[in-house]
Amino acid sequence: NKTVDVFATEQVIEAIKIEMPYIMTEKRFFGAPQLSFHIITNKLFDIEGIQILPIEALHHQMSVFGFRFGDFTYITDANYISAEEIDKIRGSKILVLNALRKSKHISHFSLEEAVEIIEEIKPEKAYLTHISHFLGLHDKIEKELPPNIFLAYDGLKLRIPL
Repeated sequence: NKTVDVFATEQVIEAIKIEMPYIMTEKRFFGAPQLSFHIITNKLFDIEGIQILPIEALHHQMSVFGFRFGDFTYITDANYISAEEIDKIRGSKILVLNALRKSKHISHFSLEEAVEIIEEIKPEKAYLTHISHFLGLHDKIEKELPPNIFLAYDGLKLRIPL
């Protein structure tokens, strides 16, 4: 029965309250989570001594956040990152970025778009996630990628440099 800390924008917190009213009542049913909301903006914040830098991106027209902690940056469900936000990613040793498929998509990066961003940022390693079956076979696609870019997979473990 521990409280779950939720770090989100005010808009996301309000959406959670609307979509899950059953967890917001004083008399929650047995097993319902107890949440503690923490409003974040596009500014550096801290969770238990770890500095977290939001990276604002777009998921079609909706503003979303990726996050950088130390030399690790994670951004998924995005199709656009501004030059200003790209600058916040530079210097990351590991970048995780979405690449839904080869063809363009309204709310996700294509493989080509993701590779272009990775080549601009120049992390030591990059992992593509949020991939669909339209991308192709894992082994075949990975052979076509630059040597520092890999397809992520279920169960992948990364050592995150903080």
